[in-house]
Amino acid sequence: MKRYGTVVAMNGADFELYPGEICGVIGDNGAGKSTLIKALSGAVHPDHGTIELEGREVRFRSPDDARRSGIETVYQTLAVSPAMSIADNMFLGREIRTKGILGKLLGMTDRRQMKEFAREKLNELGLMTIQNIDQAVETLSGGQRQGVAVARAAAFGSKVVILDEPTAALGVKESRRVLDLIKDVRDRGIPIILISHNMPHVFEVCDRVHIHRLGRRLCVIDPKAHSMSDAVAYMTGAKLPDDIEEKV
Repeated sequence: MKRYGTVVAMNGADFELYPGEICGVIGDNGAGKSTLIKALSGAVHPDHGTIELEGREVRFRSPDDARRSGIETVYQTLAVSPAMSIADNMFLGREIRTKGILGKLLGMTDRRQMKEFAREKLNELGLMTIQNIDQAVETLSGGQRQGVAVARAAAFGSKVVILDEPTAALGVKESRRVLDLIKDVRDRGIPIILISHNMPHVFEVCDRVHIHRLGRRLCVIDPKAHSMSDAVAYMTGAKLPDDIEEKV
């Protein structure tokens, strides 16, 4: 539950994510998707209710708390610094300090270790088109920037990766690469929450689809057993599912 004055953004919203799956989250504008995701990533504090991670109740006071618990979020804005290098963006806010007094007192970073780690993670996800790990992010294409953000989340998100509209404003080719990246991350055993308005993408990669309406879960559908038209009808209120809490 989350209220903003008299506005109820989440009204007893239920949500589950299972190991090794991609769970899509869809809903009309104003349905409360963003509030739900912000609560799971530590950006919003719910007024009521509990969040459990691997069966243990957790309370996130900030996004840093969520990150320390292994939950990484890639927002639609990407949260990358265009003027900084790829390696610097990968370690933004968690730089590796040089050992000894230089790192502890002067805050010097171990750039060699950071670059090696960044190159390894990009290679793991097949981002071989990025040749120079020192190049500024602003020199990359939209798909490559999204790839850096996803690689950063996959590198540090040991428990859950949350992706908010990862293919928004991308072309067809770049969107395809990002979808492949999402599948690669899932295949590495990290469950993913995918928030998107792009129905073909949701139905292509997701194992289950959570439909959010009026601040709470309306239903969870199996994309193999339902059509995109069904999903749109459910989320807009044009049609109600036969079983309001369908199990898949």
